[in-house]
Amino acid sequence: MEYNPLSPEVQDNPYPYYAELRDKTPVAWVEPLRCWAVSRYQDVDYAIKHPQLFSSAKWLGQSLGDLKPLPEVPWMLETDPPDHTRLRRLVNKAFTPRMVGLLEPRIRGVARQLLAPLQKRGEFDFVRELSGPLPVITIAEMLGIEPERRLDFKRWSDHIVRASNRPNDEAERTEIRHSNAEMQAYLTDAIARRRREPREDLLTALVRAEEEQQRLTADEVLAMTLLILLAGNETTTNLLGNVLLTLLAHPDDLATVRADRSLVPSLIEEVLRYDSPIQVVFRRMTQDVQLSGTTLAEGAAVFLLLGSANRDEQQFPDADRFDVRRNRRDHVAFGYGIHYCLGAELARLEARMALETLLFECPAFVPATEQPQRVSSVLIRGPRTLPLRFATTRRAVA
Repeated sequence: MEYNPLSPEVQDNPYPYYAELRDKTPVAWVEPLRCWAVSRYQDVDYAIKHPQLFSSAKWLGQSLGDLKPLPEVPWMLETDPPDHTRLRRLVNKAFTPRMVGLLEPRIRGVARQLLAPLQKRGEFDFVRELSGPLPVITIAEMLGIEPERRLDFKRWSDHIVRASNRPNDEAERTEIRHSNAEMQAYLTDAIARRRREPREDLLTALVRAEEEQQRLTADEVLAMTLLILLAGNETTTNLLGNVLLTLLAHPDDLATVRADRSLVPSLIEEVLRYDSPIQVVFRRMTQDVQLSGTTLAEGAAVFLLLGSANRDEQQFPDADRFDVRRNRRDHVAFGYGIHYCLGAELARLEARMALETLLFECPAFVPATEQPQRVSSVLIRGPRTLPLRFATTRRAVA
């Protein structure tokens, strides 16, 4: 069984490949990406806890290649201290537990607004009409983006994800480049407008940091805005999609959650472990390091398989079994330490608001098609479409 993260078979279901890697070649050379794949929890955990050895510098550029927006500007995801420390300290202010908690009423309200017309219609696409719009609306409102540009936000974000698959089709590459240029032009103009007319929003806060404290350059403001857009959108959308796919495949667990609302947070943590929305992160070695008997040489590119680490039997007993009561937070779905996902608590909150509304305020649901389409990406895992139908008959899942 050959592990090639670019192949549709692996992207459709990477977990059998991960199991073989952990068992036979825990540090494996991946020729298509010219990098080492690290699959065991202990090794992945070590790597993300030692950024001085496993550098994040320029990893997004390595992943997206010439399709990366702002190719010459490092994003916070692909910087090391001290630059990373400076950038993170600023934007952390918008994502503290207190600030995220203040968003709960608004996010619950948005979830209800999105679901109300869907209940009347009966059949809908969960991704297009709930899990996609909810985080886009949240992030757009935080940044101060006009409501009429929300669909553009989603489209721009989706194109960046498509770029991670390194498409060879020139028409697709041209489309992605055009999308990147459109996104950059819009955000550059929005930033300029905040300089002229400050508002009470996150984009204005980033601009003020640039002008008043000289802690961000103009390019860093733009890169930070792009990162917030991408991370705040894709993680929650795919987490929610994976939750629904998992519940549909485990109807007894769905019934268990419906009977006990307090299990929703545990459900979210278990899906983060069981079917992680972010499957991999890249690193580059700053010196020679040995992992599981293999020496990773200085300068080598490394592919940390978060999705595999979260299925490691040595860390999670019976790891391939979905257990809604497992409630483990030692998974690495959001990373760890200085690169711990900035929006992790926001993603958890958005997922909880959406699920509580769907599971406890709406009729039961069934899949409207047998085979939903998955996102095509090396980095991201989740459904691209997920048609559902509300039902009150015995065909309902719960």
